[in-house]
Amino acid sequence: MRQYGITRRSFLGTTAVGCAWCASKAWAPWAMASTAGDWPKLPPAKIYKVYAGRTGDMYLAHPTEELAKFEKYFADMEAKLGDVKFVGGDLIPPAQVDQLAEKVRDADALMLIHLSGHGGDAPVLGKLIDVGLPTVLFSQPFSGHGWMYFSQWHKQGKKVVLLPSSDWTELDRAVRLLRVPAWMKRSRIIAWGPPQGTAEACSADQVKERFGAEVISVSNDRVQELMKGIDPKAAEAEAEEYWLSKARKIVEPTRQEIIDSARLYLAVKELMIQERAQAITSSHCMGNPRGCLTFSKLNDLGFVGACEGDMDSTLTMLMFTYAFGVPGFITDPVIDKAKGAMVHFHCTSATKMDGPAGERLPFTIRTQTDSKGGVALEVENRIGQPVTCAKLVSLKTMLLTPGKIIETSTSPMACRTQFAQSVPDARRLFLNWGEDVIQGGVMTLLHRVVFYGDYAEPVRDLGDLMGFNVIEEGGATQRA
Repeated sequence: MRQYGITRRSFLGTTAVGCAWCASKAWAPWAMASTAGDWPKLPPAKIYKVYAGRTGDMYLAHPTEELAKFEKYFADMEAKLGDVKFVGGDLIPPAQVDQLAEKVRDADALMLIHLSGHGGDAPVLGKLIDVGLPTVLFSQPFSGHGWMYFSQWHKQGKKVVLLPSSDWTELDRAVRLLRVPAWMKRSRIIAWGPPQGTAEACSADQVKERFGAEVISVSNDRVQELMKGIDPKAAEAEAEEYWLSKARKIVEPTRQEIIDSARLYLAVKELMIQERAQAITSSHCMGNPRGCLTFSKLNDLGFVGACEGDMDSTLTMLMFTYAFGVPGFITDPVIDKAKGAMVHFHCTSATKMDGPAGERLPFTIRTQTDSKGGVALEVENRIGQPVTCAKLVSLKTMLLTPGKIIETSTSPMACRTQFAQSVPDARRLFLNWGEDVIQGGVMTLLHRVVFYGDYAEPVRDLGDLMGFNVIEEGGATQRA
């Protein structure tokens, strides 16, 4: 049984800003990238539909014509999203559940619509859930009394999200989450240099076994060779178009240093295309040139660029990108009890924190703070913005802390991009940092990732689908 340290929140209660992902059209990174024809693309997630129960004019059963309404709803959703494919549509009965269990195995996920029935439904539907696919069960009111038995699957840790609701838009939200495990198992992650983080996240074999994603090791020499092959004029054009002409101001770096950073981005882009990769992390990102601008643009486009070889944060960012369409900001946080805040700072930040289709936040081009060299970003974040601070640890526990941005700062003692997030209890967060689930060095213990939006509720559902625990770090239910 999975345990959660967060309070159940209704999707309908989520802030409009935090839930913008629910209503948006397809935002998959390979669709949003400016050169979508070159970037690696993942196939649509295949979701098998099953309708369970008799229909018609009877007690606690939905009318037969509702089947056609569901079919149209799923067809419209498929067209709107553009990155899912609904198959099946079998009705139990007359379909035989044992035969159906074999049919659904070829899908990425399972969508069960409970139409009617009583206590005998659970053993029948349990045979489909036991196939092991990430599963959503949607059960409207007046669909019989069988719902009382469905919670057993959740208690047993089955990969199922239970939606007892009259709101059909819950299906839209759930389908967006069903894409995540489907895309994770087809993802390729480049480790440019030795990976860092928890032992499990740094093991390519364990990442493959747990999520299906492949981790590809790439040497620094290969990246340097690719960079030598980039046309200097192309690098200058890239720097001018994306950085020089868009910056609020440029403080320390020279024009040539910014062009060199753009040259590295073009080399990494070529590397990701060659390797068909959706994410990259590097323990060489403090080299010359530094990887700050490279990772910033990758994150702007909807891919993942993670600094310092941090594999735990890379996987976190990839899941959030697939689920919610927003980039993550890797941070070295500190706690300020006086302000009830966690203060975030780092020198690598996306400028499109709302996602690839969003507007860029104002930014200044600076040096990196601790080395006083290279090219980094000072991004001006939005005060009042709901955020979720999170980190998947050891492939099995997601730590998260929801809050809002309460202020920004430009302290010379910290990395360039800085903002403070409200937290439920700063003292408890300080005393329970890591919730005793993180083992490792300073970076492993310290790093977190911040995302625009309040995703506490959908992350809990994503944990159900993918089999990881969710703990609100320093939350009110934890004892200090």
